[in-house]
Amino acid sequence: MLTIRLQRIGKKSQPSYRLIISEKSKATNSSVLEYLGHYHPASKDKKVELNKERIQFWISKGAGTSETVNNILVKNGVIEGKKVKTFYIPTKVKKAKEETKKKAEAEAKKAKEAKEAEEAAKPATESTENPQA
Repeated sequence: MLTIRLQRIGKKSQPSYRLIISEKSKATNSSVLEYLGHYHPASKDKKVELNKERIQFWISKGAGTSETVNNILVKNGVIEGKKVKTFYIPTKVKKAKEETKKKAEAEAKKAKEAKEAEEAAKPATESTENPQA
């Protein structure tokens, strides 16, 4: 299956990417069928140069897009649709966060109940200590 995806080029700490079309199972730096544009996220205006006609041609032939490329194409009006979520949190991490959140909430609830119990006990002892006041 053919996919349109990004190929990193540029210096260290100065990324720039080429939009390429290649076989999905091959590495991005191996054989490329065609270069379809450039993406420079390091520049202030995040410069994007796209060959819209060729991108639409390849998509019409059944080529897919990576999630990031899909978002770039939607943003620049080459294709229509919604942006795709590109970052996924692993389920193990989600569960660990939920557990720590539940523990923190339980501790906060216990501390609040203990504080309320102390406040409820104070007026009762004050009224019994000073009956003349």
